[in-house]
Amino acid sequence: MPTDNAEAGGGRRGTLVKVSLSSVSAAMAEASTNPLDALKTRLQLHRGPGGAGGGGVIRVAVELARDGGVYRGFSPAVLRHLMYTPVRIVGYEHLRSTLASGGREASVVEKALAGGLSGIAAQVVASPADLVKVRMQADSRLLSQGIQPRYTGITDAFTKIIRAEGFLGLWKGVVPNAQRAFLVNIGELTCYDQAKHFIIRRQICDDNLYAHTLASVASGLSATTLSCPADVVKTRMMNQGKEGKALYRSSYDCLVKTVRHEGIRALWKGFLPTWARLGPWQFVFWVSYEKLRRASGISSF
Repeated sequence: MPTDNAEAGGGRRGTLVKVSLSSVSAAMAEASTNPLDALKTRLQLHRGPGGAGGGGVIRVAVELARDGGVYRGFSPAVLRHLMYTPVRIVGYEHLRSTLASGGREASVVEKALAGGLSGIAAQVVASPADLVKVRMQADSRLLSQGIQPRYTGITDAFTKIIRAEGFLGLWKGVVPNAQRAFLVNIGELTCYDQAKHFIIRRQICDDNLYAHTLASVASGLSATTLSCPADVVKTRMMNQGKEGKALYRSSYDCLVKTVRHEGIRALWKGFLPTWARLGPWQFVFWVSYEKLRRASGISSF
């Protein structure tokens, strides 16, 4: 079993190694699942009664492919994860160790708190890139209508948003963004941590690919169920610019109007593509991250 050799030379070096490894793994996972993320965003921006059924998902997927929006927003998505994932992963481990006093293992509640707080911090840092990603993905709808997209690329998007909405405009939707991050990281980090150690303790299998796969599936489902309502609100809040009259005054206003006009099921719009994305994302990330940690001489997550 590997030991924390990478950290033997000091906590700073160990932290930098984990930041680098989590960034590489996140980029790999994002490249693998970006088309599903684009589909999820398109579904959540659709306004109509009820959630999208199977036929709706297929129809929107065909439109997305026809409009060339499958990998639109990929660059800011990778940029977001280069900031977001290292902060939440390293932050979670640090908080987990801090909360577990006296050499004992952290409780589920303590792990959930660590996951939620690290998620909030990471999302605040990465929110500008997330804003650009959502808007560039939403722009793919304009192409099908013969309308020029708002942004030609990531640099153009940052420039135009700052010019039109001010520097703080890059953090539009940061509140629902942080709310979603709190929930999704409880689902992802805490569930993965708990599920993996449960599997190992019950001797279902060793700390290997099988354990990592089972734990990643559990964390993906948990994260999707908890975060989907906040994700719908976040996506809609971040997509509205200052052009014209804003549809929603606040996150709460968006939540109320969505339920009132579209029904409670609308809060889980995009659930299937979100889960379909989070499952593979979790698998690619955790399997590669655990392998890279082992290869670098760092103990399992």
